[in-house]
Amino acid sequence: MADGSSRAAPYLGVAAAFRARIADGTWAHGERLPSRGELGAEFGVGENVIRRAQELLITEGLLEGRAGSGTYVRAPYQRRTMVRTPALGVAGIGVTGPGPDATYEADSIAKVPAPPGIAERLAVGADSPCVRTTYEVFADRQPALLATSWEPMSITGGTVIVLPEGGPLAGRGVTARMAHLGITVQKAVETLRPVHVDKDQAQLLGVPAGTQATLIQRTHYSTDGTPVETADLLIPADRWDIAYSIPVGPAT
Repeated sequence: MADGSSRAAPYLGVAAAFRARIADGTWAHGERLPSRGELGAEFGVGENVIRRAQELLITEGLLEGRAGSGTYVRAPYQRRTMVRTPALGVAGIGVTGPGPDATYEADSIAKVPAPPGIAERLAVGADSPCVRTTYEVFADRQPALLATSWEPMSITGGTVIVLPEGGPLAGRGVTARMAHLGITVQKAVETLRPVHVDKDQAQLLGVPAGTQATLIQRTHYSTDGTPVETADLLIPADRWDIAYSIPVGPAT
């Protein structure tokens, strides 16, 4: 039984050897690994075994594959701080930490049925039409966070602010856009929880699938307690600390 298990997973021994070479500096950060054929000949295994060993270390964050170039030792990331603030911030989602070089891409789709969890957060009926806007935020041209924002079309439909990144208030954020409709946003509530990114999220964030991330579920409320927007912000935990800038009024 044990022998069969050992024969079934020779890539684990190869992966252990790869880890050792990275740990002792034999393979330096940023260095390109030899071809799978060369490594297979060295270790006495087939290229498929080398591929599986490399894939394992890619999921662990020790290696990275570059399309058309090969497999490289991944350089460690320098941790940075992302500041959550009531101010507008990048893409109107309240992020100032990535710095002045931060950029973003956004895409909005109208009349998207609200999934059950989103409908509950927005206090609307299941499948109610919403505008869904996805954001990819970059710092130093590297992915920093993903965000998906939902706004009920019962509030914004048929108005000039229906698209968060279109019209006269494009990119101005939830508070300013809702004010255009005479709605005062009083507060935002955020819930943080640890998650692991899936394959699609990992590809967009440039991290291995399964990497731990911080999920921020945020909802904006008007003065009468009506949810006017909700969003999921996904931030890789191995790269970013999250700090909050919270205004404090005078003592009473």
